[in-house]
Amino acid sequence: MIVRFWGVRGSSPTPLTPGELRNKISAVVQRIKPSHLHNSETRQQFLSSLPPEIFGTVGGNTACMEVRTAEGTMIVLDTGTGLRELEKRGRKFREKISEYHIFISHFHYDHLLGLPYFGAMYNPGVKVTFYSPYPAMERILSNFMNVPYHPVGWDSFAAKIQFRILKKNETLKLGGAEVNWIRRNHPNGSISYKVTEAGRSFIYSTDTELTEKDFRRTDKNVSYFQDADAIVLDAQYTLGEAIEKYNWGHSSYSLAVEFVREFSIKKLFLFHHEPLNTDSEMEGILRSAQWFDNRLEHRGRSSLEIDLAREGYTFEF
Repeated sequence: MIVRFWGVRGSSPTPLTPGELRNKISAVVQRIKPSHLHNSETRQQFLSSLPPEIFGTVGGNTACMEVRTAEGTMIVLDTGTGLRELEKRGRKFREKISEYHIFISHFHYDHLLGLPYFGAMYNPGVKVTFYSPYPAMERILSNFMNVPYHPVGWDSFAAKIQFRILKKNETLKLGGAEVNWIRRNHPNGSISYKVTEAGRSFIYSTDTELTEKDFRRTDKNVSYFQDADAIVLDAQYTLGEAIEKYNWGHSSYSLAVEFVREFSIKKLFLFHHEPLNTDSEMEGILRSAQWFDNRLEHRGRSSLEIDLAREGYTFEF
């Protein structure tokens, strides 16, 4: 199983501003010494030594992830603006993908914005299947492209499109993998998806406001979350922001860490990043999450691997 991050921001796209780019370049220039410029090797070593908030970016596209099974089945989780980055990679490597399985967590704009610009939807040689437990999925998606919100409507798509309404407690088999789902706490609802293949499991849980009920070790929670290998989990806020924005549908990084520890999940990717946060602020949140986790570890709990969800990052089970 290969997992790729194509969009990691929440609420709205967040392009890198000219001012932020200038600040990054200025910070790099201030750190350069003559010894760093001797040859290509010393230059590369210098660049590698720079902190990620300077030499890199978390990314500004909204939610979209790719899961590729061992058999090559293409699973797409949400269709935010990151979907265009997924398509760009396919063109770059001249991939010929004839079928996409797209799982929609919910229908808020930031999770749909890339769909009208996804080239596969206009290709009659491609089959696209949408998955959701919401019975009105087809109507909701088609209305999203109604005039005057978009210049062409849903009927402009030429791909072979199907809609698959997921049933309660259903386990779906796709390309040697299994997909399960569970409802999350979010305004208008949100769905988490779990992909399991060859004994390894990956959970996508965007737009999740964790509550006391989520920490209960019910049969349902244990079956879905316990000992998963990795989870992408909403951690848009600090704890103070989460309290201030109660019932907005998002969680804090500290609650995310505690939740992942409760179910012994091995790796946590902080996701659905606040659009107002800069790369530097995001890296600060990561350090705070790691510090908080270290405090829990000193109380006798095992270590946890934590990272920011970063656009373009790939990992493999």
